[in-house]
Amino acid sequence: MSNTYQLIWFRQDLRVRDQAALWHARQNGPCIAICILSPEQWKRHDDADIKIDFYLRQLLELKTELSKLQIPLLIFTVPLWDDIAEFFVDLAEKLPFENVYANIEFGFNELKRDNEVQQSLNRQKKQLILFQDRTLFPVASIRTQSNLPYQVFGAFKKSCYQRLELGLPQCYPIPETQAPIQFDFCQLHQTDLQHIQNHYADKIKDKNASEWRVGEKHARNLLNQFVEKRIIQYNALRDYPSVKGTSQLSAYLNIGIISIRQCIQAAFRHQQGDFVIQSEGQQTWLNELLWREFYQHILFDFPQVSKHLPFKAATQNVQWRDDSDGFEKWKRGQTGIPIVDAGMRQLLSTGWMHNRVRMICAMFLTKNLLIDWRKGEQWFMQNLIDGDLAANNGGWQWCASTGTDAAPYFRIFNPISQSQKFDENGVYIRRWVPELAHLDAQIIHEPYAKDVSKNLNYP
Repeated sequence: MSNTYQLIWFRQDLRVRDQAALWHARQNGPCIAICILSPEQWKRHDDADIKIDFYLRQLLELKTELSKLQIPLLIFTVPLWDDIAEFFVDLAEKLPFENVYANIEFGFNELKRDNEVQQSLNRQKKQLILFQDRTLFPVASIRTQSNLPYQVFGAFKKSCYQRLELGLPQCYPIPETQAPIQFDFCQLHQTDLQHIQNHYADKIKDKNASEWRVGEKHARNLLNQFVEKRIIQYNALRDYPSVKGTSQLSAYLNIGIISIRQCIQAAFRHQQGDFVIQSEGQQTWLNELLWREFYQHILFDFPQVSKHLPFKAATQNVQWRDDSDGFEKWKRGQTGIPIVDAGMRQLLSTGWMHNRVRMICAMFLTKNLLIDWRKGEQWFMQNLIDGDLAANNGGWQWCASTGTDAAPYFRIFNPISQSQKFDENGVYIRRWVPELAHLDAQIIHEPYAKDVSKNLNYP
């Protein structure tokens, strides 16, 4: 078609490097990029204000990066996804585009939205062309010998290893700069991105969002620093919340500032891109990336986990305790278990929590307080800067023993022994529970164990 454009619909993939939909769209002609903001949908999905602020700040960066490629980024607001199909009908009347390119998202509501958009575009002789960009391997491509989806991580991981031995997934190059587009965009009702970003920035003034810098260059620097300096010790340090032992890349992966392919390529950089594991730290990080992969595939193959239902159907019958007081104390870091309270306070203060502590806090809520895992899952999503439906749901169901893991219900983390093992000197606890900072390492993990009459101003 002459005088028409390809539309690139950015969602959870806010980058220009290794961006499948962007690269393919550019191979088919001049492009215009769009992003649709849906504030009411964010509320329904319990997206944290700090995550939305992070997303909007990166969207401003993306606009600048796309301008270097002469690709305009148009930003619109459609409050609910139910109305996005109709939005494209109206847009087609004002903007001469041929097809829409986007990267697939795996949640039930996301797939429903895209199916409705596809049907709407088809009626106009247009297509929604989707690409697999969020995972190393396309969903539905990792299968058992019976051609069924894997339900246990160990077997899934083994299959992924076999695929990686055939070759690491490659990254897409940055597309070539296009000629400037001559079109009057004034007729389109675009969103003032700076205004909406300021709105969310005001909502999180009590959190230090500046610690979470945006930009592809910054994300690549974080990845490079981790691979060059810390990955070799990852297996030894990743479980200790008082040290910088993790990659700190989860938030960047979640909204697509960096891709999973970039991570895997960086991890094997010194093996010239061959799948040769040379250290336990490298292997341990790879396994963590594959846990992320596993939960994305689970989200697609078992849509019930998108609908507040347990992966194991029988566990729907579990009778959880109704303990609103206990739940409130857990949320605010006032349980009287120092490692749990430290984690919950870190979450409230920063929008992030160390992964080992996430498991401890989730186990305590579900196995000690016997409170429904869905309440904890929701609270984490409402506060995490890296809140991802697949990973958050998968982690909570693993801890509650309602999920994919084969271990039975009686797997329980003892929060005291976990604290003594992974925060031996109480450094992490002292930072986030300052009322206990004066206690020595023998007492701080269980301050009332030997003297319940202590006056500590602590539960």
